Amino acid sequence: MKIIEAMKKVKDLQRKADDYKGKVQAHCADLDCETPIYSDQKREVAGWLQGHEDIVKEILHLRCSIQLTNLKTEVTIELGGKFVKKTIAEWIHRRRDLAKLQEALYRGLTDRGLKEQNLVQLTPGTPQQVIKRRLYFDPSERDKKIEVYRSEPSLIDATLEITNAVTDLIEI
Repeated sequence: MKIIEAMKKVKDLQRKADDYKGKVQAHCADLDCETPIYSDQKREVAGWLQGHEDIVKEILHLRCSIQLTNLKTEVTIELGGKFVKKTIAEWIHRRRDLAKLQEALYRGLTDRGLKEQNLVQLTPGTPQQVIKRRLYFDPSERDKKIEVYRSEPSLIDATLEITNAVTDLIEI
């Protein structure tokens, strides 16, 4: 089974579990003046409860298998002209928030709105001094980094879509 198949199966199993939950809630009790919907309603409810338990176990098994596969499978993505190899799990974390954290850091590298200005002369006849702004970073390097981190999530998405479709699930 491929990763994407397992992910879709988990989603389908969750839907089935919700169906069982709805049936249990609707048919778990009635008044003695009502006619039960099923000939052996107690057995039906017990079957739905057991079915739900089985589904939850299968979801857990698939999720853990997906996590194991994500931790063990390495994927290479080209970022900013460099090939970077990480596990699927690492790429997922980069996609979720870490690339945005790094982008935000580089977006914080600014001139802080500081302007060059003339120093007020206290004694007449002394030459006027200009106070200049100093930057402690390379603006072109900052701009490159921002673009790399900004485009990283979409590159990860594209690569992991393919990876999920072709990578076999590692069963636990």
